Amino acid sequence: MKRLSFIFGTRPEAIKLAPLILKFKEKTNFEVNVCITAQHREMLDQVLEIFEIQPDVDLNLMQPNQTLSSLTARVINSIDEYLDNYKPDIVFVQGDTTTVFAVSLVAFYKKIKIAHVEAGLRTWNKYSPFPEEINRVLTSKVADFHFAPTELSKENLLKENIDKKNIYVTGNTVIDALFIAREKVERNFPAIPGISPEVFKNSTRNILITGHRRENFGKGFEQICKAIHNLAVEFEDVNFIYPVHLNPKVQEPVKRLLSGRKNIILIQPLSYLPFIGLMTKADIILTDSGGVQEEAPSLGKPVLVMRENTERPEAVTAGTVKLVGTDTQTIFDNVKLLLTDNAAYDKMSNAVNPYGDGYASERIVGIINES
Repeated sequence: MKRLSFIFGTRPEAIKLAPLILKFKEKTNFEVNVCITAQHREMLDQVLEIFEIQPDVDLNLMQPNQTLSSLTARVINSIDEYLDNYKPDIVFVQGDTTTVFAVSLVAFYKKIKIAHVEAGLRTWNKYSPFPEEINRVLTSKVADFHFAPTELSKENLLKENIDKKNIYVTGNTVIDALFIAREKVERNFPAIPGISPEVFKNSTRNILITGHRRENFGKGFEQICKAIHNLAVEFEDVNFIYPVHLNPKVQEPVKRLLSGRKNIILIQPLSYLPFIGLMTKADIILTDSGGVQEEAPSLGKPVLVMRENTERPEAVTAGTVKLVGTDTQTIFDNVKLLLTDNAAYDKMSNAVNPYGDGYASERIVGIINES
């Protein structure tokens, strides 16, 4: 029996690993152990509850105002002890967080095989996104199984001389998770804290906004907020719904520049199911999030990405996503186009999602089963 350890710390990691954990638990020839670093404490717990996953080990490493260096050090020390105790055959990590890099490094030191889910994403700019680009590049150097979501991700890995026999194009497990969540939402639409159900009972259009990237702190968020404000003034019949990230560097400009307008609805960050529910009600999504770029096209939602580059260019090529950066006028013009030009809107909303069909987890289980 193969002993598998799934180690993660943030909400996005939990979302993307949850369907894979559930699939492996269906098999009798695998022992599954779930270890969480709790890099994001509250948001992580919410996702685990939705997917009914109980961690076997909770390291609870989150600290207020933690630095990347201090977090990395705590993860390395705690995972070193955990791996000595559990002794897995394979360690699974997902994506590009600090947890992913630190765990992969310790597993490499102990000569434990590493399976990297969502491998091969690249912007080729080590400071954007920061620190994620370097986290995933370094993880690729020590991983044994590279589960790439797309052919382009595979090509990125081949450019870095990763052995092609260790690269598997599987699709992205985020779509597997999305389909599970969408079914739950359709069965019982969740309450969305801070928003009256009446908001969704009329014909008013809704724009969903998310933002949290470090590289946008300061001037970037100032410009983003000015664009949203100007759009809200011009389109008074459109709701601009913004679950505001808890980071003070996001909260301050958002509250200063966007509070007080009737059609700008600022709410607290949402747990996973309410957020999926809100995505289903949105007409357009403005975001700097990677996961939303992958999920929203499967719901037929055009996505405008407020970043200068993206590690997910497949969506740009497919036409489901458009990069608009953080320039106030560029954001304004692109949102206005989608609000006023039905042909432009339909072209994006009907484009095919390049990130998967909901069967990525099954493919990964099959690959590990045969290894």
